[in-house]
Amino acid sequence: MRIDSIEVFHLALPLCRQQQTALGPVNSLETVLVRMQSGDCCGWGEASPGNCPTAASEWAAGVFACVRDWLGPSVLGKCFDTGSDLQEHLAWCRGNQFAKAAIDTAWWDLDARLQGLPLHRVLGGQREAIEVGVGFDRMDDIEDLIAAIRQAFDAGFPRVELKFRPGWDLQMLNFVRHEFPVETFHIDCDAGLRLTHMEILQRLDDFHLAMVEQPLPADDLVGHAMVQDTLRTPICLDEAVTTVDQAAMAMDLHSGRFVNLKPGRVGGLTQAIAIHDACQAESVPCWVGAVPQSSIGARFGYALASKANCTYPADMSPPHEMIAEDLVEPLQPVRDSSDGKLRVMLWSEPGIGVDPHHRQLERFTLARAKM
Repeated sequence: MRIDSIEVFHLALPLCRQQQTALGPVNSLETVLVRMQSGDCCGWGEASPGNCPTAASEWAAGVFACVRDWLGPSVLGKCFDTGSDLQEHLAWCRGNQFAKAAIDTAWWDLDARLQGLPLHRVLGGQREAIEVGVGFDRMDDIEDLIAAIRQAFDAGFPRVELKFRPGWDLQMLNFVRHEFPVETFHIDCDAGLRLTHMEILQRLDDFHLAMVEQPLPADDLVGHAMVQDTLRTPICLDEAVTTVDQAAMAMDLHSGRFVNLKPGRVGGLTQAIAIHDACQAESVPCWVGAVPQSSIGARFGYALASKANCTYPADMSPPHEMIAEDLVEPLQPVRDSSDGKLRVMLWSEPGIGVDPHHRQLERFTLARAKM
């Protein structure tokens, strides 16, 4: 497949409500879209690292510049038969995983459209519907959290993620487990603990959690192995795994028993699939996390979650609850009458099945470049 043209968009999507960040309040979500064309067919990709380099080392304006100045020109006019061929060609660029993901996801959508197949089938997915769960961060009152959790389980979500932060930790879990003694929960520590918190970590076994996600800093695979050796509860690695080599090292060290896959964080679908396959070979299950993004980016996650080794319900961060005006209509979960669980039904149209609304694209574009 020859890449005939590339267009990159830096967007600011309006939020439903103002968000507080480490650098102050924000009213929009910045993200990057790539339109890739071969002949008469085009595909779309998205990477959404955030407005500023707080959650990751990249940010939307930087991703836009990297794609515009370096990655886009480097692939323009060239032919790539596989995602691996594309990734090998981008290997000269160090890091910049989200920027690579913007190019990579657009290539996969384009390739699937050229084949006339939905993306999840091109990826070798095994499911036509994806179980999804929701997550809740710290709230002003514990009763508000309890009410939100009850509403989620009543709606049919099979599991709930809870953020685990200083001041919102063991006591919060005590309240939650008292109210919901048998439901499925996991916690996400966002790399906020250290080995000096081992006493707190050991107490997590009392709560019968599905997993403890990323308790330690991303670069501490040895520390994670030490924690996992101590806990009965599985450790899930998130930011700690961004490459296949890191995944292999983590499995050699027994640093965790789950891996969270996010296409943007690892450099695109090609790398995410390689990590999925490496984990599957070692009987380490995966699941697909989510980041704030448009419903374009969400579809790549759902397609990835259809693969066989993604055995835990995927994250669902409903875009309509964060983004006031989206680029496409979001996929809505449907309650399955056979077991009462909420699932997102996958599409039958080629590629990701949708194109961004032209009017929305024009309204919210901060900058664009065509190659």
